[in-house]
Amino acid sequence: MASTSSHLLHISSLRRVLLRTPEKSSNLLVHRREEPPPSRYARRRQRFQSLTVKVSEEAGENNPVEVQEKVSIQSDDSSRVTEPGFPEFPTKNLNKQVALVSTIAAIGLFLSSRLDLGVSLNDLSAAALPYEEALSNGKPTVVEFYADWCEVCRELAPDLYKVEQQYKDQVNFVMLNVDNTKWEQELDEFGVEGIPHFAFLDKSGNEEGNVVGRLPTKYFLENVKALAQGEESIPHARVIGEYSSTESRKAHQVVDPRSHG
Repeated sequence: MASTSSHLLHISSLRRVLLRTPEKSSNLLVHRREEPPPSRYARRRQRFQSLTVKVSEEAGENNPVEVQEKVSIQSDDSSRVTEPGFPEFPTKNLNKQVALVSTIAAIGLFLSSRLDLGVSLNDLSAAALPYEEALSNGKPTVVEFYADWCEVCRELAPDLYKVEQQYKDQVNFVMLNVDNTKWEQELDEFGVEGIPHFAFLDKSGNEEGNVVGRLPTKYFLENVKALAQGEESIPHARVIGEYSSTESRKAHQVVDPRSHG
């Protein structure tokens, strides 16, 4: 009987211990080490790792595709970083090359459009007929009064040269320099007050009209064409544009009486 009581007491003590253990364990404080928040680099690496896995799955490759997070490009004059998927910005060297090519192209275009600048007033004067000969050969005549210092005269020379070359077999072209005192009578006769002054004469030497100053080439061309075709009148009989005044004349005497310059 005493043995049974002892056994029950032992079981009761063991039960009491077992019941107390959870209570004590529940009161225990569990200290966990708090992990720091992921850094910007870690987050970016996770993002690119996810991108790598995604690309690999879509491509169906066994090995993952390596995606560089940043690509550093070193140049002679600068260093820059480009992100994948973004266009590459031009460098200073590239900008200089583009500017140089553009400049060369612009110069080439300008020169190609102004190749006729090689034609000068001296060239026109050398190709012109003497005034007396033009009045006696039975052809219509264009008389240009000009001066070497006349900017408008020099500017129009290339375009006039083209027209003269086109009609030189049908029309006489005469150049009279207003600085030459030899042409004082002609200056008064044609009423020249500004240059360039173009007088258009028929086959008999009668003036049909005149054009003065800077004007579109078509005025000169259409008048010359009318003379070449023997029309009774010219389409532009009296037109005045920007001109240089003859008051700026630098009159001088030319020794050679045959000179029309």
